[in-house]
Amino acid sequence: MSDLDIPGSQSTPTIHSDWQGGRLTMRGDSYPENSYELFDQVIHWVRHFLTDEQRPLHLELALVYLNTSSVKAMMDIFDLLEEAYETGRAVSVTWHYDARNERIAELADEFREDCSYPFAITPVRGEP
Repeated sequence: MSDLDIPGSQSTPTIHSDWQGGRLTMRGDSYPENSYELFDQVIHWVRHFLTDEQRPLHLELALVYLNTSSVKAMMDIFDLLEEAYETGRAVSVTWHYDARNERIAELADEFREDCSYPFAITPVRGEP
């Protein structure tokens, strides 16, 4: 499986995956015109990693704003992680957020409430 290297734009996050390192990173705003087109490839990558590998998978997030369809896509990704975790897989999430942006911290916390795997929400000074 090849790694993702999707450059960000004003309305889409930068997305990078590292198959060998077991890491997926997403940074920036997410309100694409077609979130299915953007996130389908991410969901596909996560699904394949969890199926083909036994190594841990870590999501490193620094998402600033998500529209409704992006929230739905993230829920799908978190559900895949939850299913894997319930079968004994090591998965985790770290969501970095600007300490001045409490809204995104609240959103991340809402996601975390539905997850039993390690899910850290980490404030940073300035842009994450």
